[in-house]
Parts: sequence; structure tokens; C-alpha cells
Amino acid sequence: MAPAITLAAEAPKLSSANTGFMLIASALVLIMTPGLAFFYGGMVRVKSTLNMLMMSFISMGLVTILWVLYGFSMSFGTDHGSLIGWTGDYVGWSGIDKMDLWPGYTIPVFVFAVFQMMFAIITPALISGALADRVKFSAWTLFLLLWATIVYFPVAHWVWGTGGWAFELGVIDFAGGTAVHINAGAAALGVILVIGKRVGFKRDPMRPHSLPLVMLGAGLLWFGWFGFNAGSWLGNDDGVGPLMFVNTQIATGAAMLAWLAYEKIRHGAFTTLGAASGAVAGLVAITPSGGAVSPLGAIAVGAIAGVACAAAVGLKYRFNYDDSLDVVGVHMVGGIAGSLLIGLFASGKGQSDVKGLFYGGGMHQFWIQCAGVFGVLAYSLVVSAVLAFLLDKTIGMRVTEDEEMSGIDQAEHAETAYDFSGTGGGVVGSSAGPVPAATQSKKVDA
Repeated sequence: MAPAITLAAEAPKLSSANTGFMLIASALVLIMTPGLAFFYGGMVRVKSTLNMLMMSFISMGLVTILWVLYGFSMSFGTDHGSLIGWTGDYVGWSGIDKMDLWPGYTIPVFVFAVFQMMFAIITPALISGALADRVKFSAWTLFLLLWATIVYFPVAHWVWGTGGWAFELGVIDFAGGTAVHINAGAAALGVILVIGKRVGFKRDPMRPHSLPLVMLGAGLLWFGWFGFNAGSWLGNDDGVGPLMFVNTQIATGAAMLAWLAYEKIRHGAFTTLGAASGAVAGLVAITPSGGAVSPLGAIAVGAIAGVACAAAVGLKYRFNYDDSLDVVGVHMVGGIAGSLLIGLFASGKGQSDVKGLFYGGGMHQFWIQCAGVFGVLAYSLVVSAVLAFLLDKTIGMRVTEDEEMSGIDQAEHAETAYDFSGTGGGVVGSSAGPVPAATQSKKVDA
């Protein structure tokens, strides 16, 4: 009898299906940043609209370049001390061939790198909502550069990079509950504790100027989040990606309903802002947990997060910190809820065989999740506060009080979002005649 011949396992080959899917997912994640810009832009007063849009858009340019130069290497390069990565070939992407595959997967390194680039872009943009109305654009841009380098890139390595301490500990974060949402929410809290409150906080009305823009932004976020979440499995060969896609929709719907119910009971109305915020809270909470829980578990995660975040947004008035657009209440609290609930609702039938308390797994995974959650939260909070303090003491973080009162759009960008003069645009057949006295007497509440 001839001796058996053992063949070495075939190396993974490029999958055009998975590669195409990941390119689409990357584009979906990118559209989330303009979606965030509209979401935040509609929530501020008229005089701050353009500044809010620009605080997101600048991240699309700046972080892209940082990611290519060194961010990808720091986040996903060879591990050094469980704290940071570094691979020379990833610096400037100079040593990556177009056919090099990401280890263990069937997609090119370029595709994985550009997918993760979109996460690096949106994460610091999330912080901007807490700082609305009062931060110099130049100071924000420098903070963005420093924060991405010192906070986001290392934390991404901790959570997702092979050898990172949270990764090796077994912290489950499918698509960014810790690395994205808790990280950004804690950073927002650290910065606002340093730079202080807006002029007129708790005294002047600071209502959203355009709820249709808020709803448009929320819709774009919801749409793009399917790429954000389902794409994070890097392919569709085993059903986990589709499970995450389904759970994303389910949890988001549950959170929106829960937020609206809480709002009706507490305040007597179902608001459009509540619907949009509830949807985002559900998206945040399912981001870390959606690959680990069942569809019924996704309902529970969404509903719990919807109520928790709705309750949390009011804490800024109780504790007197000015989180302009509720980044702390939605992203930090939602990220904490979604991450910790893995320890209760993990079914063992999704991305791994890890089971939570309600599925017979005890509290082991819950405590692991706690380590990841509070480790990232503490690091981001402290380092972000220190960065804000140093910038404030050197170049100054805030615009002047007069500029804040008159409008940061005009002061920082020499533009306004809307032309109310009646002479702009170029509408065919428009009259350039005198403005009626009745119109002249009307004032726009900015």
C-alpha cells in the first residue's frame, strides 16, 4: 500500500465576491461621515451650521493622509508590547502589493486598509458634536491630528490588532463599541470639561434649526451602518456577516421605539429628534454586540440602549457639563451598554462560542467586557482632556465670546449656511427691487 501523501493546506486565494463586497462596505462607511455632518448640522443653531459640517468634512481629508502615512501601521502593524503596532511596509503603503492578501482572509491588504480608514475618519468626527458653537476651526484641526495619532490609532490596535491587550484578553467588539463609540464619547467628555460651556447654556434656547436635516443625516447613518457593521466580518462565507446585518436593523428599530416610548412617558410627545436619536443609539449599541447575539437578543440590546441613552442625555443639565449634541449621552453610554450586554446576551452561535450569563456562560465574559470598556474610556478621557488643555493654553481652543454670539460660521469660515437677504442665488425672474417694509421688520432667530 502506497504511503499517504499529506498536502499542505492551500493558501487563501483572492475572492472577487468578498473583495467587491468590502469595497461597497467601505463606501457605505464613508457616506456615514457626511451623514453625521448633516445630523449634527441640523441640530445646531443657524449660525453654526457650516462649522458643524466642516468639523466632519475636515476629518475626511486629514485622517485619510494620516492613515496612509502611519495610522494603518500603528493600528494593524506588528504588535509591540500589546500597546502599539508598527510595520515598515505599511508606512505610506509603500511595501504593499496590489495582490497581497490580508492574512487569513480573501481580500487584498489595500481593501482592508481602506475599510479601516473609514472607521478612523468617522471616529474623531463624532467628538465634534459635543463642541458645537465654540471651538476654533484651526484648533479643532490640530486636535484632530493629535487625537487620531495618540488615541485612536493605539486604541484600534488594542481592540482589533493581533497582540493588542484587549484583543488578546478576549474583549468582543465586532465593529467599534469600544474603539469607536466609547473612545469618541469619552474624548468628548474630556474636552468639554476643559473648554467649558457655551455662552447662554441652560439660559438661552438652543434648539435644532433644521429637523429635516437631522432626519436626513440619521437616515444616511442608518444606511451606511450596514457597511460599518456587516462589513467588519471581512466577507460572507459563514453567515456571521448576514447575522450582523439583520441584527443591525432589528436593534435600531427597537431602540427608536424604546426612546420614543420613554420620551412620551417623560415629556408627553413623540419627537422627530427623539426618533433620530433613538435610531442612532440602537446603531451604537449593536455595533459591538451584533455578531454575538441572536435576533431576540438584538431587540433586548436595542431597547435597553434606547432607554439608557434617552435618560442619559439629560445628565448634562444635572451635572452642568455642556455636551452640545449629546455625544456623551448617545455614543459613550450606548457604546458601554452594547459592549457590556454581550456579557449577558451572547448566544454562543454567532461569531464565536462565547456565551453570556443568560445562555449559561456565567459572568466571565461580562468582566472581560468591563476591562475593555473602562480601559478605553479612562485612557481616552484623560488623554483627550490633556490634549485640550495644552491646546487651550497655547493656541487657544475657543473663539471669542463676541464671535460665538454673532456666529461661528461667519467668524471662522466667512460664510453663512443660508442667504436670507433675498438677493442671493440667481432665480430666473427674481426681482431686485426694494424689500417690502413688512419683510424688513422680520428677524430670523439664529
